[in-house]
Amino acid sequence: MRSRWNDAEAAALDGLDLLVYASRLIGAETALVVWGGGNTSIKAGERDHRGREVAVLRVKGSGSDLKSIQRKDFPGVRMDDITALLARQDMGDQEMVNYLAHGLMDVGGVRPSIETLLHGFLPAHAVVHTHADAIVSLTNNDRCGEVFTSVYGKDVITLRYLRPGFRISREVADAIAEHPEAKALVLERHGTITWGATVREAYEATIELISRAEAAIAGKKKGRRVFGGPRVPVLTPAERRAAALSVAPRLRGVLGRARRAVVLFDDSPEVTEFVSSSDAPRLSQVGPATPDHTIYTKRLPCFVATDGSGDLAAHIERSIERFVGEYTRYFDAHRVEGAELTDPRPRVVLVPGLGMFTAGRDRRTAGIVNDIYHHTLAVIGNASAFGEYVSLSARDAFDVEYWPLELYKLALQPPEKELARRIALVTGGGSGIGRSVAKKLAAEGAHVVVGDLDEAGAKQTADEIVATIGAGRALGVHMDVTREDSVGAAFGEAVLAYGGLDLLVSNAGVAHSSPVDRMRLADWERSFAVNATGHFLVAREAMRILIAQGLGGALVFVATKNVMSPGKDFAAYSAAKAAEAQLAKVLALEGAPHGIRSNIVNPDAVFQDSKLWSEDVRRERAAAQGIAVDQLEEFYRKRNLLGVRVLPEDVAEAVLFLASDRSAKTTGCTLTVDGGVKDAFPR
Repeated sequence: MRSRWNDAEAAALDGLDLLVYASRLIGAETALVVWGGGNTSIKAGERDHRGREVAVLRVKGSGSDLKSIQRKDFPGVRMDDITALLARQDMGDQEMVNYLAHGLMDVGGVRPSIETLLHGFLPAHAVVHTHADAIVSLTNNDRCGEVFTSVYGKDVITLRYLRPGFRISREVADAIAEHPEAKALVLERHGTITWGATVREAYEATIELISRAEAAIAGKKKGRRVFGGPRVPVLTPAERRAAALSVAPRLRGVLGRARRAVVLFDDSPEVTEFVSSSDAPRLSQVGPATPDHTIYTKRLPCFVATDGSGDLAAHIERSIERFVGEYTRYFDAHRVEGAELTDPRPRVVLVPGLGMFTAGRDRRTAGIVNDIYHHTLAVIGNASAFGEYVSLSARDAFDVEYWPLELYKLALQPPEKELARRIALVTGGGSGIGRSVAKKLAAEGAHVVVGDLDEAGAKQTADEIVATIGAGRALGVHMDVTREDSVGAAFGEAVLAYGGLDLLVSNAGVAHSSPVDRMRLADWERSFAVNATGHFLVAREAMRILIAQGLGGALVFVATKNVMSPGKDFAAYSAAKAAEAQLAKVLALEGAPHGIRSNIVNPDAVFQDSKLWSEDVRRERAAAQGIAVDQLEEFYRKRNLLGVRVLPEDVAEAVLFLASDRSAKTTGCTLTVDGGVKDAFPR
């Protein structure tokens, strides 16, 4: 591992700014820390609220991420309060947290790391703590002592695993005091601690420590067969895609019985090599690489018992059922007062020959689980080169997973929004009503797949959602609703990106205006292809996924006021949209036994950002009403009872109502968003 330190960048920095700089260098190395792991600190003199010079520890705040950390993320704790604890022999976790809260320089500020005392008890100016894959690989094997001696000699102290808190902080301080010649300390099955008189010195000590471990691993792995070689054949890429599309909705349904989850599929070479190997059934059940991993991945993944034959989805379902039973027994065996069983379903599912599925509350969290298990695979592979891979005991893993201080960090997450954990697909989402609907659903927590014939428009909508809400929250895809293969491919992208579907907003449409006696057959057929058959194709695909999941769902069809009150010279549009409405009502009948609701929104004259109201359509509709083109929008406004313009955002609000649990007991309904067109009242 090379040092990322740049003298030119660091020259103008000092104090806390220099610590921020070094912390970000560490956070940029995924082999050092992952997703909020690790922590850094400095000790310095500051003035308190009374202007007195006091010694202060600035340490990473709980829940902060070193990759993007800022000055505000380093709460200050008075050192005299920390050093006073050296007279103590023990201290409970909650007592420690409460105590440190009284020592904060900034009242009500960020909560300091749960490993604050580990930093504070060391006399060095700067301290760095990481969970480096290479170091964990050396400690997580049954020859740990022998391996460390061969790699580091007496330069590095090793300590047995203890959960973070007061006791380990004392033991680290005592060990370093007893071995002043040591350059670093390693906590078995946990990570590294380095220190220095300067921030750079502590940082460079980490890099040097890791580099020696990486060199030893490279030498040991050279020419060795990883994971005992293949046990089952790996499917071809095309076969893996087809299998994932088939099983993902059923898998998501099983995982989401308590609470829905976003599910990611991963068939990268390192994953398929492991899950299909001879050693995978055994190695996957040893345990996590570090305590931090347990928080996201649970202690163990679900390894699917299959040799590649038979009904794969059924194998997965049975394996998950077995996992639930085993996890429940694990909880009961280690239960402590106050602990409540969390969701017993796995967050990692390993399927021989196919790949890995990971689950989380959203795509970001599912991605974190995925990333962490990749680190676990790296550690397993590296550790196995030195001996047998070992991990935390079941007791130790449970104590971390159900540790109140870790559960507290999870509790800091903001409350979930109305459509959290839901996956929506919106057709015609590249403009107009579809774009507003996609943004509205995303703003309420949904992950949104935006489909449109105009792929650039779909991706623009998705990009705008991502820019506003966050990475992974939307996906823009090409979709021609008149073609089975295009519709199937778009839904396939949704399944591979998020695991399934909860909401369909069937919105794509075209308009054609002309008297029947002058209408071309091609125009009639085009209207029915998009405005009728298109809705059938997307609804059919959605129903297949929703039924496979078994989690219910909602279909919302964006129709038109013309269903109830057809317009002159608008036969092709009105007739096709009437077919769409009838389809929606039939789906209410067919979907009800599966908990799938189907409803209709009837808007009227939504001109803003609309491709439906093309120049040709505007001209033809104006001619049909006997008015000038520039009078068209005002004509439609004046014709409704409320005298209002109907905007895409208005339709989006109606769609949100019908897509959400606000309308949980409503199906087969038609909701008008037309300002009140008397002839179009539902009846």
